[in-house]
Amino acid sequence: MAAKTARFQVDSRLARLLSQEYSSTEKALKELVDNAWDADAENVHISLPAPMTDAPIVISDDGSGMTRAELESHYLAIARDRRVHRGERTAGKQRLVKGRKGIGKFAGLMAAAEMTLETRTRGTLSRFTLRMADLAGVEDIEHLPIQIDTERSDPESHGTTITLRTLHGELAFPDAARMRQALIFEYGRSADFTVYVDGKLLGVDDVVGTYTDQTVDVSGVGPVQLRFAIAEERSAHRQAGIVLRVDGKVVGKPSFFGLEEREDFPQKLKSKLYGEVQADGLRDHVTAGWDSVIENSSLLSAVTEQVQPILIAAYRERYRREIQLAQARISRSIKDRLAAMPEHRREFADKAVRRALERFYGEEPTKLEQYVYVLLEAIEHVEYGAVLSHIHDASRKDVVAISAALDEFGMADMATLVTQAKARMQFLDELEALARAPETREAEMHKAIERNLWILGATYTFFRSNQTLKRTVEEALGRKYQGAKAAERPDLVLNEDLNGSCLLIEFKRPSHALNHEDYLQAISYRHELSKHMTKPIRVMLMGGRRSPDFPTMQREAEVEALAFFDVIASARRAIDWQLSAQH
Repeated sequence: MAAKTARFQVDSRLARLLSQEYSSTEKALKELVDNAWDADAENVHISLPAPMTDAPIVISDDGSGMTRAELESHYLAIARDRRVHRGERTAGKQRLVKGRKGIGKFAGLMAAAEMTLETRTRGTLSRFTLRMADLAGVEDIEHLPIQIDTERSDPESHGTTITLRTLHGELAFPDAARMRQALIFEYGRSADFTVYVDGKLLGVDDVVGTYTDQTVDVSGVGPVQLRFAIAEERSAHRQAGIVLRVDGKVVGKPSFFGLEEREDFPQKLKSKLYGEVQADGLRDHVTAGWDSVIENSSLLSAVTEQVQPILIAAYRERYRREIQLAQARISRSIKDRLAAMPEHRREFADKAVRRALERFYGEEPTKLEQYVYVLLEAIEHVEYGAVLSHIHDASRKDVVAISAALDEFGMADMATLVTQAKARMQFLDELEALARAPETREAEMHKAIERNLWILGATYTFFRSNQTLKRTVEEALGRKYQGAKAAERPDLVLNEDLNGSCLLIEFKRPSHALNHEDYLQAISYRHELSKHMTKPIRVMLMGGRRSPDFPTMQREAEVEALAFFDVIASARRAIDWQLSAQH
């Protein structure tokens, strides 16, 4: 065995950084797990002592390990941001580095008075021990000698083990359940990083909340296991959702299996969902890069159809009482207004109020009441409903009464148009703000405009999204763009008007200038789609502005390039004219 004396290397931030405290022993120990992540470990084992025993805390990983030279130049260089010197990602697995301040490696000393580090790599084992008593005995930590012992080891062995002895008696013993909760949201679903706490693998069941483990049989897929928790707090917020596992590997990012598209689901509750679906039967539908399932996968749709009702049922079980309490907060005056409505409107209004309560779950009671008041106001004063009742009554009388009722309908129709025009002006204000935001992508503009094609002019009002045509896009272009480059597939909208004409819109982000390459790309989609359908297809590109190289001559027919701000300005002029025509 060889021994060598080393010293701490300290930078000017040491005093400030060492004054920082961790809020719990478990969070301090998590720093040591972060170090294992940065060392490209695949497995971490944490052993915690039973209360009132002398057993140590042991954290062991199978990461890259360190040589004595690396211990001296990097590990003992405290208060130094390792990203500055060694990059943002780890050397082997290209993980985003978590260790930042350079003192987390000594976080275990918050729980214990003595820390021994043993690390193995390249046939060498290196070891040193650091004691709090030694630190207290020197005025300048930079002068504290650290003895590093080395010896030969198995050339195939690698990793680091940290042993913490003589636990601080004034602190509570670290708790295994709290330790798992400190780690679950960050490491519970990592594809190649598993953590064991006292022999138990970190899992969804470690989330504090309502846990569900259910297996269903999906036609064409086979058994699908759904394991999820609805957390008591919003602690799942950053990692919320359910990951898909196929053959043990995580596919893509967490999703909500369609909950985000349901209008009757309180969207604030999504942040409480944390889980995973194991569906090995989808292996043939996973993209080559293992980053997603093929978009038009019928098997994934079948899994979603089975999974979503289970999620909804669990949420209703967990939050039924909260929704009932929200309803109880509605004032007596609202209940009186419901009771005073005609029976046919009362039933509709009651359902609408219930949906509003679910949709805006979590809002302050005063805000909730405002939502309901506005809703009831609209239901009580629907001009069309009142006028059509008059027309119905007039039909039993003479033609003069019918004529008067129809004139009343015209007045109501005009009032509705004015209300609509003012609302559309407000919509354009919000759309313009969205377009001016530098972080806005094509996906956000797509979502805002797809069902509001009136901004393009009266002709486009009659276009509507067609699911059959959408499926044609997926079938025609999905094969061409699936695989490693699937994420590069553009944002497309395909619509159809009442005459069967088709409109293909390709959105670009507002900061993007439409260029010649965009033009070629768009017409290539039309050519590809034309092989699968007989209807003519008009093409529209929408972006921030037109680049000088966008073709103006010798361009294919029925191809337009529009800038978002020009479209918004034209829509404003049309509404201004409409409002002036009503006066």
